[in-house]
Amino acid sequence: MNDQLELRDLIYFQRIATLGHVGKAAEQLHKTQPALTGSIRRLERTLNTRLFEKDGRNIQLTAAGKLLLQRSQACKMLPKRSKS
Repeated sequence: MNDQLELRDLIYFQRIATLGHVGKAAEQLHKTQPALTGSIRRLERTLNTRLFEKDGRNIQLTAAGKLLLQRSQACKMLPKRSKS
């Protein structure tokens, strides 16, 4: 099992976290919802923690998710948070 974080997964995580919705993130990233869900599952497995909780059709960040978003945005190699 690969226990390293993938840059692609962090980029997808940021977009999902910013939008609070996997479907909208999939549209913007030109990816399928299952691909993004798989990406989040990989991150959660690697970090051994949940990053999101479902809230109806939307999702909310857990405390660990909020921390990961904050730290990932501090990385200069990752894209800045979208305002859209």
